Amino acid sequence: MERPQQKNAQYFLEKLIGYNSVSANSNLDLIDFTEDYLTELGFRCERISNPEGTKANLWASIGPLDTEGYILSGHTDVVPVDGQDWQTDPFQMVEKDGKLFGRGSCDMKGFLACVLAKAPAIAKANLQVPFHLAFSFDEEVGCLGVRYLLEALQAKQFKAKACFIGEPTEMQVVVAHKSKASYRAVFSGVSCHSSLAPQGLNAVSYAAKLVAKLDSMAAQMAAGRQDTLYDLPFSTAHVGVFNGGTALNIVPDQAEVVFEFRVLPEENLHAYVEEIKKYAFDVLLPEMKQKHQDAGIEIIPYSEIPGLNTRGDAEVVTLAKQLCGRNDHAKVAYGTEGGLFQSMLDIPVVVVGPGAIEQAHKPDEFIKISELEKCEAFLDRLLAKACA
Repeated sequence: MERPQQKNAQYFLEKLIGYNSVSANSNLDLIDFTEDYLTELGFRCERISNPEGTKANLWASIGPLDTEGYILSGHTDVVPVDGQDWQTDPFQMVEKDGKLFGRGSCDMKGFLACVLAKAPAIAKANLQVPFHLAFSFDEEVGCLGVRYLLEALQAKQFKAKACFIGEPTEMQVVVAHKSKASYRAVFSGVSCHSSLAPQGLNAVSYAAKLVAKLDSMAAQMAAGRQDTLYDLPFSTAHVGVFNGGTALNIVPDQAEVVFEFRVLPEENLHAYVEEIKKYAFDVLLPEMKQKHQDAGIEIIPYSEIPGLNTRGDAEVVTLAKQLCGRNDHAKVAYGTEGGLFQSMLDIPVVVVGPGAIEQAHKPDEFIKISELEKCEAFLDRLLAKACA
């Protein structure tokens, strides 16, 4: 039987895609495979699970642990395929025209596959500094799982030279991303027949006022602070879901608004959150209660992700550019676990990985084989640096 460590990144990508690690599912079968493989190579592995024990982060280290080293980090979960029109089985890798198709191929099992393919070389090398591999869960639903890992590392006062988050950037060095907070606002009104509408309290009408306020805030954000290194250079407010009402002749007593803020890391995310809460509770709610004391508003947090903000002249950025063989860097609007590594552990972070973010979350997701090759070259140069 051929040993796994003799395989390349495509082999590991096929294995990883084969695990249906959609965030709603457990990732333990994928973690079992990865831990067994890395343990056989000599990595010291530790699982940090969720309280239910149904999912786990994997932390694998090798090399001298009395000095600071490098973290290679990525998430094991993927987004669902429900309702998407795939031409192939999303959980079976298919190669065509230099591309590898499958759910998670670029976001972000491609990076994990490259790391696993290079693990034997890392294990055999004369490391002067350690490598740490961080495989997390539930990134796609708010960067939830990695927080358990980072809390455990905090307790150990863990430090590292640099952390590389392998999200798909086409191997461009990304130094910053926006912070994000998402919420669900629930409006409770009073129902009645629509012919007697003034006797009720229309929850949809008041929810619509919150939507209008968010739209007004979005316009102010667009006219405010700009950073042209981002693909979208300003902070944003967005409403993704608006539900309410059951029939035209019934005044709706319930409405729901799901919204988010994505804010430049230099700006105060919580100031925007407090502004919308103040409007809801100090303006809308008193007006609602004046009509009906049973009226109510709840604003329930969904998730929050801190921004990443690494200086363009930081040592980790210079190193990443050397490893990538390019001189430019970028900033992105989407969130990553990088902001948590930076804020919770005070570790220098950049985001750099194979694949294009434009392919993520879509049907027929793919990664180019050439992207895997570029990532493997990056890891080869980092390994040489760790042995120098």
